Amino acid sequence: MNTKISALIRARKQAGFIPVIPDIKCISPKEGDLLRGRDPVEVAKLLAEAGAPALSVVTESKNFGGSLELLERIAALTKLPTLRKDFITCVDDLKITKDCGAEAILLICAAQPFSLLIKLYEEALKIGLEPLVESHTKEELILAGKIGAKLVGINNRNILELERDDGTVSATELLAKYKPKDAILISESSIQTPVEAQAAIRAGADAVLIGTAIWQAENMRECYLALSRGMGDYV
Repeated sequence: MNTKISALIRARKQAGFIPVIPDIKCISPKEGDLLRGRDPVEVAKLLAEAGAPALSVVTESKNFGGSLELLERIAALTKLPTLRKDFITCVDDLKITKDCGAEAILLICAAQPFSLLIKLYEEALKIGLEPLVESHTKEELILAGKIGAKLVGINNRNILELERDDGTVSATELLAKYKPKDAILISESSIQTPVEAQAAIRAGADAVLIGTAIWQAENMRECYLALSRGMGDYV
């Protein structure tokens, strides 16, 4: 089976669902502690069983409370491909990511010069990591196209502000038309309801990456199912 995240997104869409990638993160710089005593590995397993095509794991420790150990545990204990989310700045970061069992790596356009972005993209492919190239502006989406990115993200919030801004799914609605040809597009951050998930898909996204809304739900499994079905607001 092709375990690339892009292939699993396509399969989930063909099955009639909105592909929702849960974001496993411990802290939101804007909302604070998300775990509230819960085990993130157990939550990852729960969401995998609910139908997640892949899992995103935040490993940045200072602001998001993540770790490489968390990535390694989730990659080992779930059967889903994992995406490592962090501020990746060197080739060694890619090798460490691969060693921890991840299948994909987040590369943020705004986090490094274009020349380094290209190098990281090419090196990721060489070692078998699928790069998700994240943008926040039209110009960054165009850069992703120049690299040849096949898996592209639009962050609805500004990662350089640690997503403390008031971005909304309207960023995806404005930018999706600029996605590289034949690329799989993921709308990331700031999606709270099934209605907003539907809006991202209607705008041209192929999948959504959602963290805080799921973590803040009273019933995480039911929230996930409602988002993936794209049915009404979850209460």
